[in-house]
Amino acid sequence: MGGLSLPHLIVLALVVLVLFGRGRISEMMGDFGKGIKSFKQGMHDEDNQPVPPPPAQIQQQQVPPAPAQSVTQPTSTDQTK
Repeated sequence: MGGLSLPHLIVLALVVLVLFGRGRISEMMGDFGKGIKSFKQGMHDEDNQPVPPPPAQIQQQQVPPAPAQSVTQPTSTDQTK
């Protein structure tokens, strides 16, 4: 149940044929075939393009870190009894 059997497919094909006409369907299939052919050719052309060399990396000068400042420990001014 729920599947398309042969009679369903025949009725569906007849409805599509009536709605679009024989000429329009063949034109759409031709355009579909041209699109697939163009896609395959584009994929083939992309594979054959030479890979450009990676851009030269700019060497950055390493700035030495600033000397650390000495920190004194805080002294407690509270007196305990």
